[in-house]
Amino acid sequence: MAICPPSAPEAGSFPPVLSDPAKRNVLILAICQALYMTGTSLMIATGPLAGKILTPSPGWETLPLATHHAGVMLATIPASHLMRRIGRRAGFMFGTIFGVIGAIMAGYGMLIGSFWMLCAGACVIGWFNGFAVFYRFAAADTASDEFKPKAISWVMTGGLFAAFLGPELANMTKDMLSPTIFAGSYFALIGVYVLSFFMLMGVQIPKLSVAERKSSGRPLVQILMQPKCAVAVIAAFIAYGVMALLMTSTPLAMLNCGFEFSDSKWVIQAHIIGMFAPSFFTGDIIKKFGALNVILCGAVLMMAAVTSHLSGIEFTNFTAGLLLVGVGWNFMFIGATTLLTDTYRPEERAKVQGFNDFLIFATVALAALSSGHLLNAFDWDVVNYGVAPLLAIAVVCVIFLKSSRAGRA
Repeated sequence: MAICPPSAPEAGSFPPVLSDPAKRNVLILAICQALYMTGTSLMIATGPLAGKILTPSPGWETLPLATHHAGVMLATIPASHLMRRIGRRAGFMFGTIFGVIGAIMAGYGMLIGSFWMLCAGACVIGWFNGFAVFYRFAAADTASDEFKPKAISWVMTGGLFAAFLGPELANMTKDMLSPTIFAGSYFALIGVYVLSFFMLMGVQIPKLSVAERKSSGRPLVQILMQPKCAVAVIAAFIAYGVMALLMTSTPLAMLNCGFEFSDSKWVIQAHIIGMFAPSFFTGDIIKKFGALNVILCGAVLMMAAVTSHLSGIEFTNFTAGLLLVGVGWNFMFIGATTLLTDTYRPEERAKVQGFNDFLIFATVALAALSSGHLLNAFDWDVVNYGVAPLLAIAVVCVIFLKSSRAGRA
């Protein structure tokens, strides 16, 4: 009796996420986003406090976190152009090497009590982040126009898990190499980055064609002069800059108000939940109401956060304020990212994405560095008053673009 060979599985027999390359990439990149943001949230929770332990003079407590963001800034453009040549997967995997090296340097810096070694390690970890910040764009590379907002938004949901993993990992490992605090936390990041390396092996994004690699498209200035592109870039760097200034200042402001590390850890967790929990539906909101309206909503939420911070210095004021900052950032940043992806061609994406993220993290590095000086020279209220004009600029730019579109219609 003849035995029939097993038939090939039907097209619809696999789970949709596994059978659709775009959705499979989103799943893997969301996991990698969770791992990348775990390291970032750990740095946010520990960086200013580790800096306060080792700082040579007051006002420089936030320098380790500032050098971390400066590392991201310095890596974005080279990382973007490298991935243009070797592809997303190879570039992302290469970037994890910097994460491992930076974690070793930061941990060793704490062990020997070297402020500058800690800063150098934080900077090299930032080089890894300079590759990882493109996960959201990589998800859009293989997505249809209809799926693109969801792809970007779903990748960002990975950061929700980092809200718990990063601060908890810091808290569990901070005394691992006692009496040196936080050294164990930085060494623990080695495992996070090694796991990222193996997860990234599953990403499948086609490289640019030979013709696309040879052509660089329109000049960058010409692309940036498009009103839609200009507004997207401005909204993105203001969202990140305001968020970074308030987030970096909060652990130090809480310490000055008599709170413990465990208290600021909860506030940072609430903030990161606010940053990424809305990502489950931000893509749908953008599809329904448009990216510009979502950016405006985000700016209003950040204004509400400033109001909460200025209303008092209780634990609830810090928590509610930083939670609102997170949600506002989510709406502004994902809205701006979605808007930006409509302004360039495939062969132009490396320079546009690279410049966009370079500008973002230059702003973040400046915000992180200035936050410590502002707190020492002035106070928590001044930090909050200082971000209001920036949010007003973002609102004016979006309204201008909306009105110009209405006029053309």
